[in-house]
Amino acid sequence: MKTTTLKITDIKHNWHLVDIDAQILGRVAVKIAGLLMGKGKALTGDHLDNGDFVVAINAAKFKVTGKKMTDKIYYSHSGFPGGFRELSLSQLAEKDPRRVIEKAVKGMLPKDKLQQTRLRRLKLFTGSEHPYAVELGLNKKS
Repeated sequence: MKTTTLKITDIKHNWHLVDIDAQILGRVAVKIAGLLMGKGKALTGDHLDNGDFVVAINAAKFKVTGKKMTDKIYYSHSGFPGGFRELSLSQLAEKDPRRVIEKAVKGMLPKDKLQQTRLRRLKLFTGSEHPYAVELGLNKKS
């Protein structure tokens, strides 16, 4: 039996819709990261980008367990003296809830050259409206 390897010509990027409404942040981020990497497909390859497009709606309605809304801190530094910044999860969610989902998914993707390519296929929306109905096959013909 021959081993079938994945080729660039075999790659087809499908579209998936994920509704984040009332879902736990980490669990939905694992699901999205798996779709972006193409883990559910029959042929996978770590060296090729085999993942799918993901449209995530209702990003503002995620949930977390415990006291993470106040206790989880995101750190950043501008590179300038005194440029150290701290934001709690609640502050970041109030400022831009899409960033919370994006940071969670980015942390679950492999740290390689394909990470930014995979993240570009993630389309996040705070509400339920999005412009990707045609790609998802949601347009109804009457």
